Amino acid sequence: MDTKAPTSPDLLPEIFRDWFTARGWSPRAHQLDLLAKAQQGRSALLIAPTGAGKTLAGFLPTLVELGRPQPKSAKMLSTGRSIARTGGLHTLYISPLKALAVDIARNLDKPVADMKLPVRVETRTGDTPVSRRQRQRRDPPDILLTTPEQLALLLSSDDAPYLFSSLKRIVLDELHALVTSKRGDLLSLGLARLWRLAPQATTVGLSATVAEPDDLRRYLMPQADGIARMADLVIADAGAAPIVEMLDTKERLPWAGHMARHALGEIYDLVKANKTSLMFVNTRAQAEMLFQDLWRINDDGLAIALHHGSLDVAQRRKVEDAMAAGKLRGVVCTSSLDLGIDWGDIDLVINVGAPKGASRLMQRIGRANHRLDEPSRAVMVPANRFEVLECRAAIDAVAENAQDTPPQRTGSLDVLAQHILGCACGEPFLADALYEEVRSAAPYMDLSRSDFDDAVDFVATGGYALKSYERFARIKQDKAGRWRVTNPKVRQSYRLNVGTIVEEPMLKVKLVRGRGKSSGSTGVIARGGRMLGQIEEYFIEGLVPGDTFVFGGEVVRYEALMEDEVYVSRSNDANAKVPSYMGGKFPLSTYLAERVRLLLADQRAWKGLPDQVREWLSLQAAFSRVPGPRELIVETFPRADKHYLVCYPFEGRLAHQTLGMLLTRRLERARAKPLGFVANEYALAVWSLGDMSSMIRGGRLNLDALFDADMLGDDLEAWLAESALMKRTFRTCAVISGLIARRFTGEEKSRRQVLFSTDLVYDVLRKHQPDHVLLRAARADAATGLLDIRRLSDMLIRIKGRITHKELDRVSPLAVPVMLEIGREAVYGEASDELLAEAAEELVKEAMPPN
Repeated sequence: MDTKAPTSPDLLPEIFRDWFTARGWSPRAHQLDLLAKAQQGRSALLIAPTGAGKTLAGFLPTLVELGRPQPKSAKMLSTGRSIARTGGLHTLYISPLKALAVDIARNLDKPVADMKLPVRVETRTGDTPVSRRQRQRRDPPDILLTTPEQLALLLSSDDAPYLFSSLKRIVLDELHALVTSKRGDLLSLGLARLWRLAPQATTVGLSATVAEPDDLRRYLMPQADGIARMADLVIADAGAAPIVEMLDTKERLPWAGHMARHALGEIYDLVKANKTSLMFVNTRAQAEMLFQDLWRINDDGLAIALHHGSLDVAQRRKVEDAMAAGKLRGVVCTSSLDLGIDWGDIDLVINVGAPKGASRLMQRIGRANHRLDEPSRAVMVPANRFEVLECRAAIDAVAENAQDTPPQRTGSLDVLAQHILGCACGEPFLADALYEEVRSAAPYMDLSRSDFDDAVDFVATGGYALKSYERFARIKQDKAGRWRVTNPKVRQSYRLNVGTIVEEPMLKVKLVRGRGKSSGSTGVIARGGRMLGQIEEYFIEGLVPGDTFVFGGEVVRYEALMEDEVYVSRSNDANAKVPSYMGGKFPLSTYLAERVRLLLADQRAWKGLPDQVREWLSLQAAFSRVPGPRELIVETFPRADKHYLVCYPFEGRLAHQTLGMLLTRRLERARAKPLGFVANEYALAVWSLGDMSSMIRGGRLNLDALFDADMLGDDLEAWLAESALMKRTFRTCAVISGLIARRFTGEEKSRRQVLFSTDLVYDVLRKHQPDHVLLRAARADAATGLLDIRRLSDMLIRIKGRITHKELDRVSPLAVPVMLEIGREAVYGEASDELLAEAAEELVKEAMPPN
């Protein structure tokens, strides 16, 4: 139930009113609303646009409470900047990004110093020195800013009850970004434990606009007895509508590719014409390449920097500080800067490539300006013709303030297993009490007792099939029935491996001068060197000494690999490779996909598209057919010595890849002799030796049967049983659950060791315990993530009875982009657009009508 609170400025003490006045500000209604909620002891969700003072609203109740005069008996401590009280931890702030926690701390220091408040603010992230972390547990600050992983570590310590007993408030920033992944599951379980350790604490969620705010309101409150409880809701007034445009390039718009190199000069002109620009891309590889390309044409010597998650923390901080100081003209970045960093001087956001989601685009646009009464400005730069459609759909969605945030998650069992172990690392627990505590977390409120008991048994024994292996026994019961860790090594391993982000193994990249000239190629490399960042192990495995690649905005030469360190020297090779990072490839949102289908079906809307795209679609309409919003167009045609089937579901790469896998199995049974398939976000192409046009025409291949939803039954199960994808998914679950450790004291398991361990366990479990809790977790992950089963199922239902076959004599204009993907899957996301030029020219000639 929501309550309306008084919003009079009198709620603010005089010192705060004076502070606002001195800056020419006045407190906003939603800031006073949150203050009133806090004074009533109520939890609340604040939904506010960027620039609305969301973060200050979240901390205002804390600063007001801590700023009150203290009784003479209160112990005070001088921090050099102000006098801090030592009454224990008052407010815990949790952010999805380390950079955001550091930035918020910097912003909080200002009002604390200005008003001489007796408040100590500190951060605790993976970059915080060990000595400071240890001191924080003994002598906590008033306000601690941290991440979900660090919270899990703190809760697993013996002194967690002492540390959190004084907690009054929990502030969750960018909540919409936290709750959509397994990190959100882990955080929800941490909240459940905090509510038990500090029942007096209230929770504040800070979020951008979301599709279903009630999901976030439930997340902020302890659930009980299967009855949903919700925090109060405060909605800030909307700010000025953003100005979002699409670059109508003067260059020839590519048919495929993801780098937008055709528009490089135009992007540079935009940077030159604005004071400060943020250039967002979707992958780290794209960031490296765009940065290099810009520097190559940077004749004006503009200060342009690079920011992504694999760069060394010192380099990231240097960029962030330079940005805050207004010293940069542009920053090329990934989702590492999607959220919350408060840089008021950014006057333009350039989104290179399609955004993949309307909410993500709004989040990125919000990085510009940060002033509520002035519009943020953004320019979309589509990298190919299909991306023009996606950018147009996203711009229209932003204009309508439409959201495409995913629905609330069901808590993952592998994350539950990690949490159970973390609880045992702290204080021994009784299963009945922990089960009730876990169910107070919104993602786990419907968790069955049998699933919980299976998770506890898994942590205790590894499960039935692994029970005889002592190393999988990590917790045991004492005489009182309480569960505790079996030995100190288990506790140490947990703390080294906590978290849900499982990335490819990373190697440290260090810059050296190169090998000694006197020794030639066998010269000795001096150990040490400046740390540039980290790179994924599998990329280095494909190199030999002497190869060059782009990293940290520099071209470097690979010299040697020693243990977990890659030694590189500077190079000026113009043909350097670009590392490919596994993370960061976003799927096209369901909502945007629907809007793209509607845009395609409405020829009147084509008037708002660039001339090149409008001509492309008109050629498709004349030669074949443009799909309707609920229709599936299936084209078949011969090319060279093969036969092709191309369809256009517009459901995103993940769903299309699953569809391709299942279609090839069915085509094999139909004796079409399929050879392979390729998918992009918009289309799917299958090629075969069999003449599929002839088979459809003669009734030997029925498209309604081929695309029937029953493929998600036995066909899917049979394919999963032999698929490497399930092993990869299981591997992630095994690492998150703690079954397989990645890191040990003084060493890190190599990727090969992890692969061998998890593949072996996977085979044992499939054979002897197919309902094992980790196999169930892996199947759930595959269905919702890598396979996108729900989305594929919805698509198959949508097109039932609406499949239109077009038998063609050659490739159609709409098929050209997906046909260009054939043969380059291995370098998707990193290949330069030039690699496509020759193939594109040949295909386009085929698709174009003869003069």
